[in-house]
Amino acid sequence: MDIRTKDLLHIRPEIPNALVYEEMSSDERFQNVTIRPVIKLQGELLVEAFRNYANKHKGVFYTLTLEKRLEYIENAIQKDIKFRNSLKGMIIGQFTVEEYLTYIENSSALNKRMMGMVIETIKDRVQLLDVSVAV
Repeated sequence: MDIRTKDLLHIRPEIPNALVYEEMSSDERFQNVTIRPVIKLQGELLVEAFRNYANKHKGVFYTLTLEKRLEYIENAIQKDIKFRNSLKGMIIGQFTVEEYLTYIENSSALNKRMMGMVIETIKDRVQLLDVSVAV
């Protein structure tokens, strides 16, 4: 195991409820073993990236109701391809080479899973996205 791989795996948080079973699909296994820990590791960065996105879009996000904010988060990530690709890069950049080779075998389905988890991560932290902390 090379140093990069060892270091990447070492810094990832453990997620006790991200279980792995024999009956799981390979995509679900990859999600629980790789994607979930990486998203947890990158959680603060993902929130800051969204905050920057909201600020660059005239701060409209901060004027919305909670329900509309949740919709805004989802739409921004699903429809703004540049932003979506930026978020994907923050996650994929934390993969080991072996994980990346697994990822590219079924990237389309894994991207859907990944972006769904990113959306939920940002939605769960929406209270951190208050205008008072926006710069």
